[in-house]
Amino acid sequence: MSEQPVDDMVVTPWDVSGELDYAKLIEKFGTKPMTGSLLNRIESLVGDLHPMLRRGIVFSHRDFDWLLNHIEKHGKSDFVLYTGRGPSGNTHIGHLVPWQFTKWLQDKFDVHLYFQITDDEKFLLDPINRTYAQMQAYAMENAKDILAVGFDPEKTHLIIDSKAGPKFREVATTVSSRINFTTAKAIFGFTESTNIGMIYHAAIQSAPCFYPSVLLGRNIPVLIPAGIDQDPYWRATRDVAEKLGWYKPTALHSEFIPGLGKGGKMSASQPNSTIFTTDTPKQAGKKVKRAVTGGRQTIAEQKELGGIPEQCNVFSWYRTIFEDDDSALQKRYEDCRSGTLMCGPCKQELADRVVIFLEMHQSRREDVEDLVEQTIIRE
Repeated sequence: MSEQPVDDMVVTPWDVSGELDYAKLIEKFGTKPMTGSLLNRIESLVGDLHPMLRRGIVFSHRDFDWLLNHIEKHGKSDFVLYTGRGPSGNTHIGHLVPWQFTKWLQDKFDVHLYFQITDDEKFLLDPINRTYAQMQAYAMENAKDILAVGFDPEKTHLIIDSKAGPKFREVATTVSSRINFTTAKAIFGFTESTNIGMIYHAAIQSAPCFYPSVLLGRNIPVLIPAGIDQDPYWRATRDVAEKLGWYKPTALHSEFIPGLGKGGKMSASQPNSTIFTTDTPKQAGKKVKRAVTGGRQTIAEQKELGGIPEQCNVFSWYRTIFEDDDSALQKRYEDCRSGTLMCGPCKQELADRVVIFLEMHQSRREDVEDLVEQTIIRE
């Protein structure tokens, strides 16, 4: 698959690694940065801002200004949300963070969510080492984690690719007829060795951009909250949308949640630096206490020089999910920089919060098990 390196950074739909520079990613992908005026418009519509918006974690967008214009004209609920998950293993906290933001959007705008689970793609990416049955099983397990976030079950529709129905397949086929191989190759870097399933999957992952319009019988805008690594799919989709009589999908891109190790986003391929929803509280606590920080080599140096929270994954976790209070976050930042706060206590407090979070999520996961089947859409 193609890579888009910026220095040592690689960001594709299948791989994110290296030191991430979000300004360069905006330039590379041709998106637009979030602005204060956009944030003000959101706040005027719903009354407040999610921490990920206030803190710049949602950093980029495609046509979100157009969507706000549409909402201000037609009402704040006149759009739908679409996001997804590729179920190659167990869910981890890096997945839950943007899903919580998606839930906030659903709650604040009172809209439907179409959540695609691409079990077919994950099999097609590595058919030698994976079976389709394994990916389908992961899809059902991941669905529990999705619903445990707290999405409204009456307004949440799970599109599991292996279970998708004729209307969904019709949309995907229609989209596929308008994307030629030259375009797909340029966007995704397909080669002669790429299996034809992966080539067709570009249309499968585009289909939810238009599927709600088919189900509703009218054209409705779609907002995709997702990582910018998935943007190539929407780029292909946007090229054909208006030709097919549908709105171009709009998007909000959030920063990647780092693992507890060095570099890149949290990944299941690095289990020692990733907190899975299946981890025991004891396992999770140990992983946090081993985290890479922005601290100095010794306590004496830390007190004299201060820490570097900008380079600290522990601080990043507070910033993204584990500290809602902006003033408390700012104090933690200042205490770290001044050398007042040591890494040990900071990690211990985070470990305690992670354990509580995990226990609550696992409890909710058991409660929603019976909801999975009723939220799967098969039309």
